[in-house]
Amino acid sequence: MSTVDSILDKALRGERLQVEDTVRLFESEEIEKIGHAADVMTKRLFPDPVTTFVIGRNVNYTNVCDVYCRFCAFYRRPGHEEGYVLSDETILQKIQETEDVMGTEILMQGGTNPNLPFSYYTDLLRKIKQRFPNITMHSFSPAEIMKMVEVSGLPLEEVVRALRDAGLDSLPGGGAEILDDRIRSKVSRLKGSWRQWMDVMQTAHKLGMNTTATMVIGLGETMEERALHLHRVRDAQDECIQNGWDSKGFLAFIPFTFQPDNTNLKRERETPEAYLKTVAIGRLAIDNVPNLQSSWVTMGPEIGKLSLSYGCNDFGSTMMEENVVSAAGAVYKVNIEMILQMIREAGRIPAQRNTRYDILRVFEDNTSIDRDFVMQN
Repeated sequence: MSTVDSILDKALRGERLQVEDTVRLFESEEIEKIGHAADVMTKRLFPDPVTTFVIGRNVNYTNVCDVYCRFCAFYRRPGHEEGYVLSDETILQKIQETEDVMGTEILMQGGTNPNLPFSYYTDLLRKIKQRFPNITMHSFSPAEIMKMVEVSGLPLEEVVRALRDAGLDSLPGGGAEILDDRIRSKVSRLKGSWRQWMDVMQTAHKLGMNTTATMVIGLGETMEERALHLHRVRDAQDECIQNGWDSKGFLAFIPFTFQPDNTNLKRERETPEAYLKTVAIGRLAIDNVPNLQSSWVTMGPEIGKLSLSYGCNDFGSTMMEENVVSAAGAVYKVNIEMILQMIREAGRIPAQRNTRYDILRVFEDNTSIDRDFVMQN
């Protein structure tokens, strides 16, 4: 039995992969074999042939940012003529448009804008929740929260608690990139250490909030650094479970590839094969995070569809609006009907979910999102 076969057999027996096992899988070219093992594990967790998605919208409330990540094409420096902060009414209108098409999730993210006081965020959240009590605010990356800590002078836990009490429901995993300080110091030196990113997430877990974890490959990281990223997510999830916090911790793991266009970090794009291998290894190594989300925004619908046989059980968000990765050259846009089509073409049954991964509606046969259903809901 080859080393890779032995590692995959170990995972399928329910034994935990060690860092060296994960590194060996990343170094392997046996992508289909790794993908098959991940598919087997996924079907054990989710025996019904259902693939979920959420109807959501990205709202990039500001592009002003003072951490100057080399891989970002979206931000503008403070004082730049192209910098903006959306008005509250514009944000509320975008949320209304989301609810009008049965949307349930708002991913509100922006830059780390030093000109916005902490009260901006809490006041805006209260205003949103007052008008849209049923919308889920899955918003603000750890870097944004650390900026709120800086401008407010408050302790991290107090900031997260205040956001939660104002209406923040869960935290997205943006800004994780690679959870290793060597690579972070090269591409996002001012964004903070991997430990700071994790401290924000674990504070949210401690306060009963759910989060997601992301990973960006193609930033110049080693295979060991990729492996360490996965295991650090797994270790933090273990801590959440062992401490009995009133949270499910990380609800999903979402890997995607670096998009180099229009950025200051000139690197070759990662291949679809590298992405699919990362997806599969994520399923095998992170055994305590249930959902693995496809990244069709960066990879395109066809690779997104293929990822459903490499460990993904979820097709992510409709992302009615997205400005960050699209600024870096990711141009794929998928409407709701196309998501239904892609999931069906993969031999799966599509189902709309909410941010907590509760299924809201299963689309049996050839049912679609229709106007009557929109008006009823």
